[in-house]
Amino acid sequence: MIAVAVLSQAVGFALLLLVLPFTPSHAVAGDYLFGALAGICGALAIALLYHALSIGKMGIVSPITAVLAAALPLCFGLIRGDRLTITQIVGLALALVAIVLISFSFESTGTREIATAGVREAIATGFLFGGFFILLSYTHPAAGLHNLLAARISSIVFLLLAAMVTRTPLVPARGDWRLIAGCGALDMSANILYVLATFRGYLSIAAVLTSLYPASTVFLARVVLNERLARTQKAGVALALAGVVLIALK
Repeated sequence: MIAVAVLSQAVGFALLLLVLPFTPSHAVAGDYLFGALAGICGALAIALLYHALSIGKMGIVSPITAVLAAALPLCFGLIRGDRLTITQIVGLALALVAIVLISFSFESTGTREIATAGVREAIATGFLFGGFFILLSYTHPAAGLHNLLAARISSIVFLLLAAMVTRTPLVPARGDWRLIAGCGALDMSANILYVLATFRGYLSIAAVLTSLYPASTVFLARVVLNERLARTQKAGVALALAGVVLIALK
């Protein structure tokens, strides 16, 4: 898991270096500091998430992680002074409920999966992702993407040290290279879009919308793996779409 995380992060770092010259910026020491701290949170979150998914059920791990990752920045943003309309608050509430409903998985018999393995790791992962979002929000818009530069460098260094301590080899199977590269590119693209979103809007809104990722997972599972949506998941998708519309209204 550490090998996949290191290599995917390295691919994302290369993509960031290509994009960086096209985003004029002026970063100060604080931007790099908070970016580096966010990177450590992100590295720990990714490692724990992979571990939680390997020992637990995705339908249990995913909603716990997503809800906490959204709720922590949401509460922090409101405390910090984010002012939302009633419509946006309702939209955020629908989005949080949708995260849980979308991520529910069912066994072949139609019964809901119930498991506790990976729950502690999922809770820790959710708080770490929430910390990642909050720390990045402390950087200034003028810093552009330099906060991500510091974050990615610190996360790679942290994961490399973890690999050295655990003596984990960093050479994946031949067939995994393309998937790892794709994951790294998508991960960095998502990080870039998130940072731009926080600079142009509220942290509370950006974090909740970002945590709606289980919706795309369900849709991809349907298309690629031909998995059918349960009624609960369909209701979650509907709530997610409604939530996004309400959040976008001012």
